[in-house]
Amino acid sequence: MEKFKLFISNFLIYGFGSIISNVIPLIMLPVITRLMPDSFYYGLSDISNTIVQFGTALAVMGMYDAVFRLFFDREDENYQKVVCSTALVFTLISSFAVFILLILFRNQFSELFFDDPKYNNVLYLTAISIFIGGTNSIVQIPTRTQNKRIVFIVLNTIGPVVSYAISVPLLLNGYYLIALPLAAVATALTKELSFYVINRKWFDLRLFDSGVLKQLLVIAIPLLPNFLIYWIFNSSDRLMISWLIGASFTGIYAVGAKIGSAAQLIYQAFAGGWQFFAFSTMNEENQVENNSKVFEYLGAVSFGCATLVFALSHWLFQLLFTGVYVDAYICAPYLFLAPLMQMLFQVAANQFLVVKKTWPNMLILAVGAVCNVALNLVLIPLIGIEGASIATLVGYVVSDIICCIVLCRMKLMVVSNRFLFCSFIMLVFILVWRMVLISSTLLSLIGAFFVIGIILTAYKNDISSLLTNKRIAHNNSVV
Repeated sequence: MEKFKLFISNFLIYGFGSIISNVIPLIMLPVITRLMPDSFYYGLSDISNTIVQFGTALAVMGMYDAVFRLFFDREDENYQKVVCSTALVFTLISSFAVFILLILFRNQFSELFFDDPKYNNVLYLTAISIFIGGTNSIVQIPTRTQNKRIVFIVLNTIGPVVSYAISVPLLLNGYYLIALPLAAVATALTKELSFYVINRKWFDLRLFDSGVLKQLLVIAIPLLPNFLIYWIFNSSDRLMISWLIGASFTGIYAVGAKIGSAAQLIYQAFAGGWQFFAFSTMNEENQVENNSKVFEYLGAVSFGCATLVFALSHWLFQLLFTGVYVDAYICAPYLFLAPLMQMLFQVAANQFLVVKKTWPNMLILAVGAVCNVALNLVLIPLIGIEGASIATLVGYVVSDIICCIVLCRMKLMVVSNRFLFCSFIMLVFILVWRMVLISSTLLSLIGAFFVIGIILTAYKNDISSLLTNKRIAHNNSVV
């Protein structure tokens, strides 16, 4: 129970920090869309962000998770400093290599991604963001490994403030193309410098160790395809929409994805608390049971939250947006549930990492990614941006199902019948919402509360046990 308290406390603290960093962009989104004269500009900015995510994943090359894994191998601070420093040197070199590649072939990449070489300025900013972002993830690691949660909250507050302090004045002055990419560069640089100053004792380029680098790469290289596959899941749909039906639709889809990314409030809270919890408890006797329970509980919470988003999506978009952006309501619910399915995959697939087998993650994710791309090719021309959002969600669900089956056969996971039942009820709700309830917010809400009631009933004993333990702990503390 103490370990679950550790995870839940981290979940809530990192969740609060994530709320701060995500609520500000969500609040500002209607303002940004009104300041841009055409969804085409928002589409180009979103494509730039898509390239940044791909380039950063390529530069980091799985090093972030590899450092986490080795960091907890020894309780030796000098060794931990060597691990962090070695990873920083590697990502400095790899990030710079990606940066140079984009700059040297700027015309070709501008033509490929933005459909015109005249958008080179956007590509320059994109390349800079990748260079900063690659090392940014590494300089944050000591804060995470030491579980310094207050630092996390503060720096996640600063980021959005810097971003909009730069982007809004630029938009008001008509710099529609570079406003958001330039703000992204400034935000990344601010966080990079802040984390480096706070964690500078952990980094010394002179501590680079080729032997440690080999250990890191053994874990990291098999993870690289995973991150590239995640990029296919989360970002390739933007490029495919742009190529198949136009950049203006990419802008509309990006707005739906931004609202859908409210799920990041849950996902980032999970990510912030999960890695510390997972690796600090990986040697415990009941680790499989605990990991399985975390998977189930997060799945139940995800289903409950997602039903409300499905029910309220149309009303919310009519309230916040005008013009073509209202049409994005159709894809937001699917894109809200998709990152939560990604979260469940990471909880389950962590079992492979604990036993130092990272290759199954890649194969399982690859199957889901192939399903995603194949469905994009079919559904985007057929039903537009809704098709892209459905493809993303289905891809993750396929990966989740395969991962759970494999882990159960390996005796590394247990999935209960009640969770399977709740998953089936969620699927039925989505189908009924799309075919019958979509035009009525009231009926959709009734359906959502019905599903939530079923989930609460299924887990009532667990909820009662958790509340009882909290009361006992409170009474003991008073005594």
